[in-house]
Amino acid sequence: MPPTDAELEQLAISVGQQLRAQRDMLVTAESCTGGWIAKAMTDIAGSSVWFDCGMVAYSYEAKQALLGVRPQTLETFGAVSRETAIEMVSGALVNSGASVAVAVTGIAGPGGGSEDKPVGTVWIGWKRRGGYARAQVFRFDGDRDAVRRQTVAAALQGLESML
Repeated sequence: MPPTDAELEQLAISVGQQLRAQRDMLVTAESCTGGWIAKAMTDIAGSSVWFDCGMVAYSYEAKQALLGVRPQTLETFGAVSRETAIEMVSGALVNSGASVAVAVTGIAGPGGGSEDKPVGTVWIGWKRRGGYARAQVFRFDGDRDAVRRQTVAAALQGLESML
């Protein structure tokens, strides 16, 4: 069952409270979620204290220009890969004033999937400034909305555990 709006809001509130308590600022780098993580975070009143910015980079060109993803990474591994998620989350920190970053890249569907990367395949990366990036692959079920909702929830849960 994909998370509800209320469940996403509760996750965002929790992450925001942790960011504020630790005096951290968040940047998001989003592809398949189209800014939904940033929206969830900035729906919370007072989020300007702990939310720096969000970047939505759908195309290869945008991933390169906004986030510093290398062309050879995209050519070799594709946009939906561990390598791209790591470069996206690292680039988000380089190109922002934030101290904590999350990046998502995936195939929300209904088309675009392949045998090795079916619809619902999502890579999420997390990184703290000065630390090492970590990325995890997820295989979500459901339609486009369900995949995107589950991605937002997993991204926020990962931030929660990192903080």
